Amino acid sequence: MGEAGRSYRYRLAVLDELWTHGVHPTDHTRPELVHEFVSDLYRHQLRRLRLRLMRREFPRKDYAAQVITLRKRYRLISMPAAEWLEQES
Repeated sequence: MGEAGRSYRYRLAVLDELWTHGVHPTDHTRPELVHEFVSDLYRHQLRRLRLRLMRREFPRKDYAAQVITLRKRYRLISMPAAEWLEQES
């Protein structure tokens, strides 16, 4: 079966976390594509946070803590995309 016809079984915990970001991969969506998309979402959120800092919506001393909080919300991107899948038996 070629790459286009391949089926992927995402881990349930990964799917649950992806859904919190509004990401709903199908069993034919390559995990690398989803990983790249979620990474883009994270970078977008980081840019928004930086803009908020520049507009002085919160004190600079709070910035690091907010980055850490954001990173925790996007912890999936620290995992390789291949680990998002169920292990084949």
